[in-house]
Amino acid sequence: MALTNNDIMKKLRVAHKLRDDEIVAICKLVDFNVTKSEINAIYRNPDHPKFMECGDQFLRNFLNGLIVHLRGPMPPKQAKKEDKK
Repeated sequence: MALTNNDIMKKLRVAHKLRDDEIVAICKLVDFNVTKSEINAIYRNPDHPKFMECGDQFLRNFLNGLIVHLRGPMPPKQAKKEDKK
């Protein structure tokens, strides 16, 4: 049985001890706006009428935001030095 995006989000939430407001802030780090109600819908039981399936775009943006949250923003790249001949 394969993990769904919802299962991955649940495991990440528990592993990093994240609250809803922290998840919203993490998504904002990559300019991805979500609401607390959307987050709650992802964590609901699949049988619940307000359950929402976590899409690939949501998971991708959350993971990118989590990287920025944990590591900090990516430093600017330095210009390549020209090879001298």
